[in-house]
Amino acid sequence: MMRNANQESRTMSSCASLIFLFLFSFLTTFKASAQDPNYVYHDCPNTTTYTRNSTYFTNLRTVLSSLSSPNASSYSTGFRNATAGRAPDRVTGVFLCRGDLSPEACRNCVVFSVNDTLTRCPNERGTVLYYQECMLRYSDQSILSVLSYDAPYILSNPNNITSNREDRFADLVSSTMSQAALEAANSSRRFSAIKTNWTALQTLYGLVQCSPDIRKQECLSCLHQSIDAMPLYRLGGRIIWPSCNSRYELYPFYNETAVLTPPPPPTTNASTSPVASSAPSEKGGKSYMLALVILVAVMVAVLFLIAAYCFLSKRKKKKTSDTAPTFEGDDITTVESLQLEYKTVQAATNDFAESNKIGRGGFGEVYKGTFTDGTEVAVKKLSKSSGQGEAEFKNEVVVVAKLQHRNLVRLLGFALEGEERVLVYEYVPNKSLDYFLSDPAKQGQLDWTRRYKIIGGIARGILYLHQDSRLTIIHRDLKASNILLDADMNPKIADFGMARIFGIDQTQENTSKIVGTYGYMSPEYAMHGQFSMKSDVYSFGVLVLELISGRKNSSFYVTGGAHDLVTHAWRLWVKGTALDLVDPIIVDNCEKSEVARCIHIGLLCVQEDPAERPTMRTIFMMLTSDTVTLPVAREPGFFHESKAEKDPLDTYISTTTKSVPTSVDDSSINH
Repeated sequence: MMRNANQESRTMSSCASLIFLFLFSFLTTFKASAQDPNYVYHDCPNTTTYTRNSTYFTNLRTVLSSLSSPNASSYSTGFRNATAGRAPDRVTGVFLCRGDLSPEACRNCVVFSVNDTLTRCPNERGTVLYYQECMLRYSDQSILSVLSYDAPYILSNPNNITSNREDRFADLVSSTMSQAALEAANSSRRFSAIKTNWTALQTLYGLVQCSPDIRKQECLSCLHQSIDAMPLYRLGGRIIWPSCNSRYELYPFYNETAVLTPPPPPTTNASTSPVASSAPSEKGGKSYMLALVILVAVMVAVLFLIAAYCFLSKRKKKKTSDTAPTFEGDDITTVESLQLEYKTVQAATNDFAESNKIGRGGFGEVYKGTFTDGTEVAVKKLSKSSGQGEAEFKNEVVVVAKLQHRNLVRLLGFALEGEERVLVYEYVPNKSLDYFLSDPAKQGQLDWTRRYKIIGGIARGILYLHQDSRLTIIHRDLKASNILLDADMNPKIADFGMARIFGIDQTQENTSKIVGTYGYMSPEYAMHGQFSMKSDVYSFGVLVLELISGRKNSSFYVTGGAHDLVTHAWRLWVKGTALDLVDPIIVDNCEKSEVARCIHIGLLCVQEDPAERPTMRTIFMMLTSDTVTLPVAREPGFFHESKAEKDPLDTYISTTTKSVPTSVDDSSINH
C-alpha cells in the first residue's frame, strides 16, 4: 500500500511539474525580451593584465564602444568584430548573439555585457563572458577566424531520463543535434534550432551555433565535439565554447517564432513599397488578438490533455503496481522489483556449469546465461568466502541499479537462495580489456583508434560516476579486468562491489580497510586509507598507460630496473623518449602527437599529490580538445628506485623514505 501511495504521489507530482513547466515557459516567452541578460559564466585568466592609464585600456574602450554602438547594423545579424591599436597593445573584440534574438534584444545584451566586463574582469587582457542571450570576447591575441575551445563551460540538468529509456533518449538527442549541427555549418549565420517529438506530450528542443567567422568544417567539428561532450542521458544539457555552443532541453528555451518566421520578401518595385508599409494598425491589432485567442485555446486544450493523461496513468499504475514495480528511491526495500527467482538464474547458466564460466570478478566467478526468451546475461555468483557480506551485496545492487550510462555495465537483477547470492548483468560479448592485453593474438585487434575510443569511453564513465550521476560514486577498483568491451568495443565499467557513495559536500574519506588492486591504487589510499575522486583518477592514469603500451601494469615488474608501468613510463618521459612506451603493434599506425598527449595525460593522473591530479571533467576536456594546455607532469606516486643495499622486492614512494612492500601481481587485496 505504501508503494502504491508513493507511486500515486510521484505521478501527481510529475503531472503538476509538467503543467507548471508549460505555464512557466509560456509566460517567460512573453517576458524574456524585457529582462536583463542572464549571466552564465565568465573567464578572465590573469596571465596578462593592463592598467587603467595604459594604451591597451584606451584601445579596449574603443573596441567596446564600437561593439555597443547604437548605430551598429550588425545587431540584425547577431555578430560583430572590432579591432583597435597595434601589437602589443592591439585589442580585438567580438560579440555573438543567440540566433533567435531580435536586434533590440541583441543590442541590450551587448551593452549590458560591455558594462559588466569591466566589473567582472577589471584588468585582464583576455576575457570571455557568456550570457543566455549573447557572448562577449576580447583579447590582445588574434582571435578572429580562429577555432577556440578555451574557457569551456558545461551545464546539465540534475535529473536523468527514465532509466529504461536512457539509450533511446541519448540516441534521439545525438541524432537531432547532429542534424542541427550540419544545418548550422551550412548556414551563413552558422545557426540552427530544431525540435522533435520525444513522447506524445514532450518535445525535444535543440539549438546549435558557431561564430560566423570560422570556416564551415571548423564549425561542424566544434559542434560535434560539443555534442560528444554533453551528458545526453540528462533531461537537458549545454556546452559553451568561444567558437560554438550547443544546448538541448525538453522545453522551449528559444523564441520559436523568430526561428520559424521567414525573412520578409524583397521589394520588387517602388509602387508596391507604399502598399506594403501602409497596412492599417487596426488590422494588425485584430490579427494579434486573434492569434492570442488561438494560442490561449491551444494552451487550455494541452493542459486538459495533460490532466487526462495523468488521471489515466494513475489508474493504470494502481492496477499494475503489484505486478510491475519499478526501482526508485534510496531504500534497499525498493530493490525487490529487481529480484529474480534463483531457479530461473540457475537454469539459465545450466546450474553454473564450468563450460559457461567467462571470468572472475572481485568477489566471485562470472557465468554466461541465457533465459528462455533468448536474453543473454552475465551472472556473477558471489563467493561465500569472498569477504563480501550482506552490506556489500546490497551496496552493489543499490549503486549499480541507480547508475545508467552507456559506459557502465547495466544491472538487470539479482537472486537469493539461502547463502547463495547472484547478480545478473547485461552480457558484454568481448570480455574484458584485461583479456585483450594478456593475449598477444587478441592484442592486435586493438588498433590505436579503438584504444583511443576506449580511453575516452572509460573517461566518460568515470566522469558520470564522479559528477554527472545523481550520486557521487568512487569506484575504488578500476582496473583492466573491470573494463568490459561490448560488440562494438565500447568500454563498460563493471564490478561496483567496492564502490562508495559520497555526500553532496564530501570530497574525501578515510578507511582502515584497504580494498582494491595493487598497481592501480593511489599512494594516499594504499598508505593511509584516504580515498577520493582523485583515487579513481590515479587508476585511470594507469589504465591509459596500459592501453598505450599494450602491457599490464604487473608485467613491468623488475623490467629494465623498473618495478611497474608507471615507473617505466616516467623514466621514458624524463629522457624525452616517451614514444618508446607505445605498443610495437600500433607504433607505425598511430597519430603520434595524439599518443604523446595521452601519455602526458596518463602521467598527470598518477602524480603523487592528489591535488596535482586533474579532475575527470578536466581530463575529458584534455582528451577532446587539442587546444587545452596540459600542465607540466611531476614525478608520479609509486615511482620506484632500486637501491643496492635494499631488498629488490621493496618498493619506495617517490620522494619519501618510507618503504612499502607490495605484491608483485595485481591481485585484489583486503586488509
